[in-house]
Amino acid sequence: MIKDTIKTIHALLDALKKDLHKVEKGNKAASQRIRTGSIKLGKVAKIYRKESVLAEKKGSFKKTKPSKKKPEAKKVKGKKRR
Repeated sequence: MIKDTIKTIHALLDALKKDLHKVEKGNKAASQRIRTGSIKLGKVAKIYRKESVLAEKKGSFKKTKPSKKKPEAKKVKGKKRR
């Protein structure tokens, strides 16, 4: 499911990118396609968020090893200078 959503996002982004080049040249119809395409992209992005959260809960995504923390240096108590 999430792979299909990712493919959809890629397709929408490619279409938007092509239309953006046309908008720069003054194409008004392409401008309208950008506006409607951005709405579609927002809806698909919401679906992706839901699917990715579910995938993380199920463990579908590969887990990375946590980074090792460097131990903090201990403060050495010394004599106060006068």
